[in-house]
Amino acid sequence: MDRLTDSTDAPAPAHLRGRDMLCFSHDWTGDPLSKTHLMRLLARNNRVLWVNSIGYRSPSLANKRDLGRIVTKLRAVAEPVREVEPNLFVFSPLVIPSWGNSLLRRLNARLLRWQVRRAMRKLRFRRPVNWVFNPAAGILAGRLGEERVVYYCVDEYTAFKGVDTASLAAIERDLIAKADLVVVSAEKLLASKKAPHAPTILVRHGVDFDHFAKALRPDTPVPAEVANLPRPVIGYFGLIADDWVDIPLLVHVARNFPTGSLVLLGKVTMDVSALAREPNIHLLGRKPYADLPGYSKAFDAAVIPFPVTEVTLNANPLKAREYLAAGLPVVSTDIPEVRVLPQCRIGRSPEEFVAELRAALATPGPQAAISESVRGEGWDARLAEVERHLVPILSGPAPRSA
Repeated sequence: MDRLTDSTDAPAPAHLRGRDMLCFSHDWTGDPLSKTHLMRLLARNNRVLWVNSIGYRSPSLANKRDLGRIVTKLRAVAEPVREVEPNLFVFSPLVIPSWGNSLLRRLNARLLRWQVRRAMRKLRFRRPVNWVFNPAAGILAGRLGEERVVYYCVDEYTAFKGVDTASLAAIERDLIAKADLVVVSAEKLLASKKAPHAPTILVRHGVDFDHFAKALRPDTPVPAEVANLPRPVIGYFGLIADDWVDIPLLVHVARNFPTGSLVLLGKVTMDVSALAREPNIHLLGRKPYADLPGYSKAFDAAVIPFPVTEVTLNANPLKAREYLAAGLPVVSTDIPEVRVLPQCRIGRSPEEFVAELRAALATPGPQAAISESVRGEGWDARLAEVERHLVPILSGPAPRSA
């Protein structure tokens, strides 16, 4: 397979054209996240090998969800490297999901290196730029013949439940020491992930503006399951998990709007029985990304009901700008990276959260002025920020050896 030599899209800086890129991230089939948007942009002018998640938590064989994920991963390993979009190839490696045991960690490193190297040979990848979004992949950093290593940190992974904190922190420290550029998406991460010998920069999340702005278009259909719900319709989309959803807060919201509807969209990985008992809470499951503008069009306001923890204090909720691009009034708990968005309202207690919702609902539904406020915050602008720092590094001396 020949290297990419041309592009039909807008020009990119010369140093980010015709290159090979590695990306260690979540599974490609998951919801589009920052990594997805950035790699799609890079694939316009480069070739990208996306390595599906190697995990950073140790699964439990007693957990049905973990067992199901293991089975799914084993099936995916049997698939060849496949081109899912032009110039974007996906590969599912086999990995032993354990990082706390030093022997297994060394075995993982050897096994992963062999598999990734083999996939690179099939694609004729040479001296790629290695974009590491999953810190567990730090065990391979600098061992794949990379030209440069970029650590792109979007969460405090060591604070997640089920993680071997000490082991993952040690892998991450080593990764930061090897990185040629560290990019973080939240102010709080800027200090904790600062590299000793490389630039560390803050690049906040962007938004797929044109996609979510469809919520304001008259020809965007509203899904039938939400079209006739009692108003106001208060909406949420995203993972419904312990780290990300404050169940008591949502129950409090539902009870304060008894004649309205609280719509929750997303994959559920936690006990939601308390939510299911509320007659006006609608748990509708994960929805295709393509359908989210239609659901947003049905919302009168959107919420970010994060518990305030070490995880969320370091997080930059992608959904904040997505809600705004859809023109929605937004109410959030006191998350620093939402606080920087003046369009969003902050509730520092359950009572204040409800009060801010009532104020937001005074002007309900998608509004063009709210949407326009984030038009300039697209992913292309965010990639340009990274390029301004990465291009000089790629142009510099002493490239990383194999």
